[in-house]
Amino acid sequence: MSRKGGFGGLGGLGGGGMQGMIMKQVQKFQEEQERLMAELEEMQVQGSAGGGVVNATVTGTGDLVAVKIDPDAVDPDDVEMLEDMVVAAVRDALAKAQKVREEKLGSLMSGLPKIPGLSF
Repeated sequence: MSRKGGFGGLGGLGGGGMQGMIMKQVQKFQEEQERLMAELEEMQVQGSAGGGVVNATVTGTGDLVAVKIDPDAVDPDDVEMLEDMVVAAVRDALAKAQKVREEKLGSLMSGLPKIPGLSF
């Protein structure tokens, strides 16, 4: 008798038994991860500095998409303060985006089954 599949008892990628169940769970995990990453790419998170004088917008994946500066904050004699507020607003937005990513991806990881000998 010849054996088909070539994966030493896995019966192909969708085989039965424990291996088949694990492969289905891995596939489901990958699909959910892709969905969450697409959601994060579309999501926009705002950060601010100077009491809202400078606002930065980043995606959930951390890409900077916009910076808004209140014209009253522009003082040609103190450009350094404005630069500091821009940096602070971007950092604020990035920190918020990081928190959202951790929450969303953390919930994904917590849904994984415990597989002996495999840790995340």
